Parts: sequence; C-alpha cells; structure tokens
Amino acid sequence: MSMLGTKWKLHGNGKSIRPGQVVAPDERLAWPLTIGIGMQHVVAMFGATFLVPIITGMPPATTLFFSGIGTLLFLVITKGRIPSYLGSSFAFIAPIMASQQQYGVAGALGGVVLAGVVLALIGAIVQKFGAEWINRLMPPIVTGAIVALIGLNLAPAAKNNFDLAPVTALATLVTIILVSVLFRGILGRLSILVGVVVGYFVAMMRGEVSYGKMDAAAWIGLPHFQTPEFHIGVVGLFVPVVLVLVAENVGHVKSVAAMTSQNLDAVSGRALMADGAATVLAGLGGGSGTTTYAENIGVMAATKVYSTAAYWVAGIFAILLSFSPKFGELIATVPPGVLGGAATMLYGMIGVLGVKIWVQNKVNFSNPINLTTAAVALIIGIADYTWTVGDLKFTGIALGSAAALVIYHGMKGLARWRGTVAEPETETAGLPPAVKSAMNAAARRGGKTGR
Repeated sequence: MSMLGTKWKLHGNGKSIRPGQVVAPDERLAWPLTIGIGMQHVVAMFGATFLVPIITGMPPATTLFFSGIGTLLFLVITKGRIPSYLGSSFAFIAPIMASQQQYGVAGALGGVVLAGVVLALIGAIVQKFGAEWINRLMPPIVTGAIVALIGLNLAPAAKNNFDLAPVTALATLVTIILVSVLFRGILGRLSILVGVVVGYFVAMMRGEVSYGKMDAAAWIGLPHFQTPEFHIGVVGLFVPVVLVLVAENVGHVKSVAAMTSQNLDAVSGRALMADGAATVLAGLGGGSGTTTYAENIGVMAATKVYSTAAYWVAGIFAILLSFSPKFGELIATVPPGVLGGAATMLYGMIGVLGVKIWVQNKVNFSNPINLTTAAVALIIGIADYTWTVGDLKFTGIALGSAAALVIYHGMKGLARWRGTVAEPETETAGLPPAVKSAMNAAARRGGKTGR
C-alpha cells in the first residue's frame, strides 16, 4: 500500500467474495462494485450527519463538504489502514447550541476548532506513548457517565421540537421504532433516515414544510463558509466533548480490528489525530465537528467489504453533493416536528450508549466509588447545573464530566489511603470462587481492582 493508502489489490476476481472471507482495507472489488458500495456509505451516514446541522441551525451543505474532506484526510493520515467515514458528531450538538446563545455561530465554531486541536494533541500523545493512560484516566465508569449525560442533557431540546408538531413527531418516532425491529441488514440500520423521510412526507401533507429558500437557491455553487471567533467562555462547553470523541475513535479502531482480524493498535493515535485535524478544518470553515461513524460499520458488516477505496468514493461523492446549494436548502426544509421525533430516539440512544459501556465492561455498582461517580455526574448533566466564574460559564455537560473525573479519582485515592474499598470495580459473577476471593481481598486492601 502506498504512503497515502491509495493502492489496492484486487480481491479475487473482483466480482464476488467467498464465504468466510472479507475484502481487506488494502483490497478492492471491481470499480463499478466499489463505487456502488461507496454510494451506500453516503446513504448510511446521510441521516445522522445532516441531523446535526439541521438541529443546530448550521448550513447542511457546509457540514457535508467538511465531512467529505475530513473522510479523505482521515484515510491519508491513517495510511489507508482504517476504513471509516467521518460524519457529524452528536456530542457537539449541546455545546454548539449553548455557545450560540452566548457567542453566536462564530463563537460555536471557535469551540469546534478548540475541541479538534485538543483531540489531535491527545492523538499525538497516544501515537507516541500508547493508549493505556487513557484507560487509567477514563475507566468505563467515567466514560459511560460522560457519554450518558451528554445524550440525556439534550432531552429538553427534543421535547421542545416534539411539542411544536406532535402528530408529525409521533409519526417520525413510530416509523423509526418499527423499521428498526421489522427489518434486518442495511434498512434496519438506517431506521432514523427512513423515519425522517416518512415524517417529512407527513409534514408535507400537514403543510409544515416551506420551500421558499430552496426555490431561490442555485443548482450549483459553493457551500456557505464562515470563519470562527474564539472566546474563553466556550472552553468548559467543548473540552468534555473530546473525551467522548476519544472513546468513539478508540472503539471504532477496535471494532474494525476485530472484524478484519488485524491489529490496529499502532495506528489508533493516527485515528485520533486525523479526526482532530478534520474537526479543526470543519470549525475553521463553518462545519460541525466530526467523528468515526458506527452507521458505516454496519454497512461493512453487511457487505464484508472493508476496502478504503469505497470510502474514497464516499468522501468524493459527499464533496460533489455539497456544491449544490439547492440540495443543501432542501435538507434544511426538514421541519421541527420531524426533528423532535428523530431527536427523541437519537438523544436517548446516546444516553443508553453510556449505559452500554457500563454493561459491556461489567461495571460493579455495589462499589460506592462507581455508584457515586455515576449518580452525581448524571444528575448534574441531566438537570444542566451551571456555574459562572467571571466570563466563564460552565454548564451541565462540563460540570458533569468534571464531576465524574474528580469524584472517581478522588474517592479512589482516599479509599486506597484509608483501605476502605470493599467491592471490586468490575463484576465478578461467573469467575471461579478463588478468583473472586482474591479480587475482594485486594479491594479490601485498597489495591487496584478495576480496569
């Protein structure tokens, strides 16, 4: 493979995949099939990527442009070893909306740039020293709490849009639920996109859609670019998002490694740097922050094609679509009711993803450190506690994230000092009695018992 990761071997005859085989990242099928799969990746990322700018009021075409550019940049920086599409990150929704109220769109973009710079720096550190320090700083109890509180913090925003058009919102939500359970494969994975389309038609029939701006827009033209402004007040809003992006990227690398039977630990730092660089570019030009997309992992799992060639196709096609202002304005016509229905599901999914992290890592809530960390952080995030210090305003996401880190490490340090930890940090169910006994004994001595 070349330094840019743009040289691919033809897999087999280029037309079929034998049972039990996969098309590796450095392989490709025949170009007509590769182009088709690349288009499928655009469809997979489409609904989620566009929801972020629509909800936050940012230009959809600009976000699409930077998602395509970011994807190509990611492929280059990771040398074509990690197949991924970089779409809009839902973790940015809350801080963008909050910072817009204080500093406008330009101030929000400054926060996006800040988050990208911090993520890229973390990536550089991971590339040099490995990722183990991240696991120590953010064990599953902390990561899960931060992801959960970011999703649940957005609940009022979902309700506000839902209340504006309850019938349309309910039709959207019911469609998402039914599609996700009635269909398998790619259609089931695109349930949110299908729900938005159905909800949109319901909104059209109810006269809730306006096409004035779309009719006036040109067919071909540049996306709307905007430069950022930098304010110290956005620091507390955007820095916690970086923790989520780290977890998402590391999880993506591990998922791809498992599906392709390759060890990708050596490029996990590059993945973080690439997403950070893509997020910086987006913030500098008016787009939303990016992240690796689980929706596209679904496409790869369904097709068994992990070729990065397909992602080059997807990135290029996304860029081409962004040069149609009329297309961008069409996307912007999605009415509040549709957003309310989709957001009810979407924000809840983000919240439950945090719980999933706890379950997968067998977090033991009999341990008072874990219980207290999650309990306090979630309430602060959901209720959106605020704390103003001069020009700095810290909201629920920032305070909840800080609380999770400070409470966990503070309580753990005190427990070690006093020797008062009575329960291991992870569940011991299913382990041999001798192992359970040893773990509990270590916990009582204040030893390290968790991940």
